[in-house]
Amino acid sequence: MQESIYSRPPAPVRLADLLGLIGFLELSGPDPASLTAITITADSRESGPGSLFVAIRGFVADGHAFIDTAIRNGAVAVICETLPMHPVSGVLFILVADARKALAEAARVFYAYASDRLMLIGVTGTNGKTTTARLIAGMLNAGGIPAAYIGTGLCRIGSRDILLERTTPEAHELQALFFGMLEEGCVAAVMEVSSHALVLDRVYALRFRCGVFTNLSVDHLDFHHTLDEYARAKQFLFDQLEPDGFAVINSDDPYSAFMASRVPEDRRFCCSMQPDSRDMLSCGKRFSVSVKERKVIGTMLELHFPDETSALQTELPGKYNAMNLLEAAAVGSGMGMTSGEVAEALRKPFSVPGRMERVWDEVTGRCGFVDYAHTPDALEKALCTLRELTTPPGRLVVVFGCGGNRDTTKRPLMGRIASDYADFVYITSDNPRNEDPETILDAIEQGISGVSYKRISCRADAIRQAVASLRSDDVLLVAGKGHETYQEIAGKKHYFSDQEMLRECFRDDRLTQG
Repeated sequence: MQESIYSRPPAPVRLADLLGLIGFLELSGPDPASLTAITITADSRESGPGSLFVAIRGFVADGHAFIDTAIRNGAVAVICETLPMHPVSGVLFILVADARKALAEAARVFYAYASDRLMLIGVTGTNGKTTTARLIAGMLNAGGIPAAYIGTGLCRIGSRDILLERTTPEAHELQALFFGMLEEGCVAAVMEVSSHALVLDRVYALRFRCGVFTNLSVDHLDFHHTLDEYARAKQFLFDQLEPDGFAVINSDDPYSAFMASRVPEDRRFCCSMQPDSRDMLSCGKRFSVSVKERKVIGTMLELHFPDETSALQTELPGKYNAMNLLEAAAVGSGMGMTSGEVAEALRKPFSVPGRMERVWDEVTGRCGFVDYAHTPDALEKALCTLRELTTPPGRLVVVFGCGGNRDTTKRPLMGRIASDYADFVYITSDNPRNEDPETILDAIEQGISGVSYKRISCRADAIRQAVASLRSDDVLLVAGKGHETYQEIAGKKHYFSDQEMLRECFRDDRLTQG
């Protein structure tokens, strides 16, 4: 049995009490009134004496194939969508129509309805989820509302960090995290909600005090197939608002009206980069932001609340980060913070690893940015931002690639975007996974035109050559991996950090020049 990083349920659960909540179809085995379970899991390796195992049908493996393993490890009951041909004596089998939904409902019971006792704020969208969610969590904590964060690779509860495999964990893992938050005195949880999590019912049975929509652009079409299907997945979040919950919507996005259509007008908080405009979306409250000054070291903004305007200086560059800040401000307003409290909290120093993260060469003054931009829209926004910060005759240089075994349609699009905005392009490997890196570069190359470029499949060599090519006033963007500290090549993960490589290259280049 593997040791779990998550909180254990506070008390055993009588299975008879559970059955009425999960909509079971059939039972096989002993009387449920005679059984209690002390843990719940969907991973047979985590099953132990007294556990309830839920067999989930995944894309890589079917949990039904691991029922025997879970029982050998001590499971006393199994929730499944197909009863086994030869049930094990003494084990209760609970047949359900949808094991994922049953897992979510059962987990609420095991963890004493932890999610119901927190104010949940869900952030969805293609880009900006991590920055926006972390801004919101930091703002709430600064404003006296103890809040935890769940998102890309990380759960932060107070000063404790728990590493996560997914942006949005499975339903029982979420409930375990929520219970741990309550134990630490949190009253709110800010979480990134991925489209996969919404479709796969990882957040089923949760009710959100606030839902935030950042934007929608091409991504994950290998999973959702069409942009409209992808949008419908995101929209599910707004079906799960509390009765008096509210939605914060980027009303500049073409899909804003679609996302807001599930929310009463008076519960819509609309955010726009156009202070004087009146968009077509009917809203209960309107928020806007004006960008007053842009520099490599930061941005000067004005946040326009419904009742007043506040000046704000931030280290975060770019218009899209101005929108991230604005959406965080709207959430703070909806959570009862005053405009002054919101502005004061958002003025605090803030950065997110791998999100337009500056890497300085303090000796020469050269500057590189590392960003997670791995979609066409994100790459375009990052390049547009740095284009505005590049002072002639300085050049904008970009190093990027595309992941293997993922949406192939975006590869030439990203090549075209790099051509449109950068002065020199290095195309390289991201996470090739099980694809031939050169095949991925071929696809990216199809979109490149009208700009000088090199293709170097080794990412370290590409960064090294890009740094060596930098002139005075040049700006470098290394895009695609952001916070990740690995490369997955031929199915194996190898340690790799864009930030560390960039610092190393700056140092080595100085030594070479010296």
